Amino acid sequence: MTLLYLVAGEASGDNLGARLMEALAARDPSIRFAGIGGPRMQERGLASLFPMEELSLMGLAEVLPSLARLIRRMGETEADILAKRPAALVTIDAPSFTLRLAGRVRPKGIRTIHYVAPQVWAWRPWRVKRIARAVDRLLCLLPFEPAFFARAGIEAQFVGHPILEGVEQGDGAAFRERHGIGADAPVLAVMPGSRGGELTRHLPVFGEAIGLLRGRVPGLAPAALVLPRHAARIASAWPDVTLVDTEAGKRDALAAATAALVKSGTSSLEVALAGVPQVVAYKVNPLTAAIVRRLVKVGHASLVNLLASRPAIPELIQEACTPERLAGALAPLLTDQMASTAQRAAYAELRAALSAPGGAAPSEAAAEAVLAAIRQPRA
Repeated sequence: MTLLYLVAGEASGDNLGARLMEALAARDPSIRFAGIGGPRMQERGLASLFPMEELSLMGLAEVLPSLARLIRRMGETEADILAKRPAALVTIDAPSFTLRLAGRVRPKGIRTIHYVAPQVWAWRPWRVKRIARAVDRLLCLLPFEPAFFARAGIEAQFVGHPILEGVEQGDGAAFRERHGIGADAPVLAVMPGSRGGELTRHLPVFGEAIGLLRGRVPGLAPAALVLPRHAARIASAWPDVTLVDTEAGKRDALAAATAALVKSGTSSLEVALAGVPQVVAYKVNPLTAAIVRRLVKVGHASLVNLLASRPAIPELIQEACTPERLAGALAPLLTDQMASTAQRAAYAELRAALSAPGGAAPSEAAAEAVLAAIRQPRA
């Protein structure tokens, strides 16, 4: 039996972890899993050491109130890993917690693999030295990342972006019929975020923008694409917006969407691969924003623009993320097909750039990389 210890810290990591577990088990049925994960990883047999949601924090102002609890959870997780002595610790994204954890157990003889390279090429590049001390192998989602990390002596491998595995064509007509939306009515897909802090900042601003758009775009039908655990909160904040909280429903909503308002992050890639014109937005605590501005080293916030190396989609970040500016950027996408021409051209380039070498599914490439790592003798 081979034991792997997996640690994910948020919903996207839970999805990655679940797919990785499935691909690993298909290759080696003797593999067993322990660690920390959400509902999807638990469906595949992981008994989470504690609720994954305790790690779903982002930004200095959000982390500080929970610091004591996070320190305690770090100690509990380290002790559990050292007691179980797995073949490897596989940490998934959430670098503030997971890389610290990896850095604590690696010197004690635990092989460490980190899945989703931290974006140190974008800001705080000096962190690459800490990553080099913490991980034996790094699995990258973006094609330009391995070369960056190799310069720091880190064994890094591009495994493709898992967003490609979630791209299934939805049924837009069925979505419209299900929710009583006319065939010609403009549908606005709204993705406000998966973390509680993101919702606190985005719900008021996005909600006001929707209100402004209702006055400018006749027949507008907004639909919020949310996690099930946030559905009640968003229904309370936006009682006149259609809620979609299932994966199948989300695919159908994107198939029906005329345009989308998207929290910056992986969601922008998902929307791009669905072919939906979008505006990307994001707000953080002002203290976090002030710190980040001093450290950012790239010219674009969205992954779509970073991969395209041009401002193919509008980005409205922090002070620019206002109801008026959001509505102003979205209105042309909802009413004029020509306004989205440049976005669709950029979208056409994405799939090839994000595909794993050799055409393997990203989770399969990641599973092969994990298995290769645990078979390789440690230096």
